Amino acid sequence: MSKRKPKIAVTGPDKGGTSAWLFTRLAVWLQGGKAVRITPSNPQRGIELDALILGGGADINPERYGQSLLDDLPGKNRPKPRGSRQWFFRIISFLIFPILFLIRKLFSTKSPTLDEARDEIEVELLEYALKKGIPILGICRGAQLINVHFGGNLHQDIDTFYREIPKVNTIWPEKKVEIKNGSRLEGVLKTTGLWVNALHHQAVDRIGDSLEVVAREATGIAQAIENPQHEFLIGVQWHPEYMPQIPRQRALFKALVKSAKQGIGK
Repeated sequence: MSKRKPKIAVTGPDKGGTSAWLFTRLAVWLQGGKAVRITPSNPQRGIELDALILGGGADINPERYGQSLLDDLPGKNRPKPRGSRQWFFRIISFLIFPILFLIRKLFSTKSPTLDEARDEIEVELLEYALKKGIPILGICRGAQLINVHFGGNLHQDIDTFYREIPKVNTIWPEKKVEIKNGSRLEGVLKTTGLWVNALHHQAVDRIGDSLEVVAREATGIAQAIENPQHEFLIGVQWHPEYMPQIPRQRALFKALVKSAKQGIGK
């Protein structure tokens, strides 16, 4: 195995996305990797990459999966349930939350509804990563892009799923997801149940070719996908970069960087 730090591409928008970039960069650095920020205006072409992280952000243009943009979306202000997390983890979260909240507020920029330039550069990167066989992790929008690229489509708005169960919209780990036993994701996280955050209003609908849904929430909404034919191709609907205090969330980046290191020089 090479001693060189693997270069991990991390995608994001031209405007905004700084907090996600900083936390993802930290997550990669903690596991021994070097994050390389890629945006539509700075595609970093020519750099040898060892892994790819497709970050969260604006919606994917629905024309890419054969739909039109919805004009009228359902209401977004449903009440949030009180969390049932263990107090040990909640106390740790309280300690780190003010820092995370401040960084997100300081560096946040309102994202456009669509970002077609980003769609294009990320599809290009995804094709590159698949051809090269390097590890791929999709986060939120990134997981959705993976599904669309493989021929799947998306629920453009998921509010209709929350009639009896209140919708969660928080950076806190307040949503429980069930992970498929025997999946690659289960092997990485070493659990079949996980508390995650929720910052999305879209989700995977029809699953793409060669992909498999490997985690769902109580409403049935897909929360993670993977390609069992690929060495490391996982997409999660939540944002693990915003939960560095939780070992199982760090495990996603640990597994990605480890796989990237193993691929150097092959």
